[in-house]
Amino acid sequence: MPTPTTPAETTGRFTFADWQEHPVGSPDSAPRLAHATVTNAFSGGIEAAATTCSYVIAYTGENVGTYSGMELLSGSVDGRKGTFVLEERGGFDATGTTCRFEVVSGSGTGDLAGLTGSGGFTYHHGDTSVAYVFTYARA
Repeated sequence: MPTPTTPAETTGRFTFADWQEHPVGSPDSAPRLAHATVTNAFSGGIEAAATTCSYVIAYTGENVGTYSGMELLSGSVDGRKGTFVLEERGGFDATGTTCRFEVVSGSGTGDLAGLTGSGGFTYHHGDTSVAYVFTYARA
């Protein structure tokens, strides 16, 4: 893991499974809200076999909107083991999804205590896995 003054960048891919989405309020109008949960599996610089992720989604049109959420990852970052939480924000349209994420301050445990960092990904509809980039350091 890098020192506080030397950030590192790591990359990899993740796959998603078990997307469960439920409307909040009326499901037939726009704008509308939904709550979704999903399980992701990360490989590469971040290794996490089954994350826990929860999103709140704001649909502003048909297949268009924004979302925010939290994802709990238990595994490793470049070989250092522990757990941490990512805060995620993004948008989507008919072509796919973009997301920026940041480590929740103080959420790192084990070898990942003091972890800080941010990253992102772009998903295109039809992709079976998604490439991510993560820049991180120790606090």
